[in-house]
Amino acid sequence: MAVVGSGDFRYEVVEGWEQLPAGWEHKDVAGVATDSKDRVYLLTRGVARVIVYEADGTFVAAWGEDQFTERTHGITVGPDDSVYAVDDGGHCIKKFSSDGKLLLTLGTGKASDTGYDGSTVPSITHGGPPFNRPTNIAVAPNGELYVSDGYGNCRVHRFSEGGELIQSWGDPGTGPGQFNLPHGIWVLPDERVLVADRENDRIQVFGPSGEYLTEWLDVQRPTQVYSRGDGLVYVSELTWMPGQESFRHGKADGRKPARVSVYNESGQLQGRLEEVGGSACEAGSVGAPHSLAVDSTGAIYVGEVTWTFLISRGHAPADCHMFQKFARVR
Repeated sequence: MAVVGSGDFRYEVVEGWEQLPAGWEHKDVAGVATDSKDRVYLLTRGVARVIVYEADGTFVAAWGEDQFTERTHGITVGPDDSVYAVDDGGHCIKKFSSDGKLLLTLGTGKASDTGYDGSTVPSITHGGPPFNRPTNIAVAPNGELYVSDGYGNCRVHRFSEGGELIQSWGDPGTGPGQFNLPHGIWVLPDERVLVADRENDRIQVFGPSGEYLTEWLDVQRPTQVYSRGDGLVYVSELTWMPGQESFRHGKADGRKPARVSVYNESGQLQGRLEEVGGSACEAGSVGAPHSLAVDSTGAIYVGEVTWTFLISRGHAPADCHMFQKFARVR
């Protein structure tokens, strides 16, 4: 097995972990989450559905084939093992039981007014109500729900546990409390809200009512934030390709490979999984990390949108990985 990372954060790549039933396939793994039993939930594209595995990769079940558009985006498992799936294309979020029974829907299914022209983040002129291409959802310790919204909006929305809108905050921009593609979100045990402000190359930190606290800047195009409440925060970070432009750093003058970073809850770097052998498709490299989760053993699961970001654009071969498990080396 390939070993990646360094110091106290070293991991073995578990190749061939995902045991799909014969004849099944999927493209991007837009979201990944783990539950209280260390079962692993993948939210896929190509065939849009939720696939459930045991921690060893054994297939358990699949559901949701009639529930999503092709633009699935993020998945979160709550403390009670309820499953929240974000449908970017459907402008909604759906809550399911662990076996796939629909329990709640957030959103009307229609895009809110933000000025978004359907293609570029800079076209957003103002923040709008829920939702315009939402990206991820987090469950707070008190059961409240926080949604990052998203590709067609520039806001965070806070809901009650039952789905009633409490407040929203955010506008387009690079200042405190402003966003250029809020792409991932998590709530720490102390109720601080971490938002992956992707195209601004930062994580913004807020109080539970949206008050700006600080920002973490040692990050690159963050896509998702995850913590088990043990003092560590895991972040998936997307590639910058030559010529692509960060709102904070300007145009990239070369390729900046994707990675996964581990921080403490103050935003100080503890460890980092970086590209192996100069190739995004090498075992242990992350080509297009879009989501991540961690189980009770410290293993990291990374969902990748490799087909969208690399394969379809001619940057990687068709067999490049869409999902990887990294087992912690103790």
